[in-house]
Amino acid sequence: MAGLVPADTLKDYIGKDMGESDWLVVDQDRINQFADATLDHQFIHVDSEKATPLFGSTIAHGFLSLSLMAGMPAPQVAPENMTMAFNYGLDRVRFLTPVNVGSKVRTKAKLLSVDDKGDGRYLVKNEVTMEIEGQEKPAYIAESLTMYVTA
Repeated sequence: MAGLVPADTLKDYIGKDMGESDWLVVDQDRINQFADATLDHQFIHVDSEKATPLFGSTIAHGFLSLSLMAGMPAPQVAPENMTMAFNYGLDRVRFLTPVNVGSKVRTKAKLLSVDDKGDGRYLVKNEVTMEIEGQEKPAYIAESLTMYVTA
């Protein structure tokens, strides 16, 4: 369902699921690199011996999981004549389930709103959910904002 559509039809997709990204394994190397990049070396992320009694293994940082939205985006609709798209921020984020090391995750999106800002700009809000393979509850649910600029 996702893809490029005429700008005047974007609102027709509100409330519709756009699809899922591919699965990605969250390994300890990725977690360690994120810990180094953010200076967040809390033991639940980097020390298996201490984390395992609490979570069964080390767990990914919540912000690591959230940042993966950029690199493994769920399919979305966008105006077919866009010249640029950029991350406009987040309205709401809720972390629901830790992502254990070795877990497979993917994102899925549902279009929530389209705000025509004029001058060929459209602010689009998607509900993005990160699923964890084999888990009932998702890692997070976030309201992601994207600004599309059209010709």
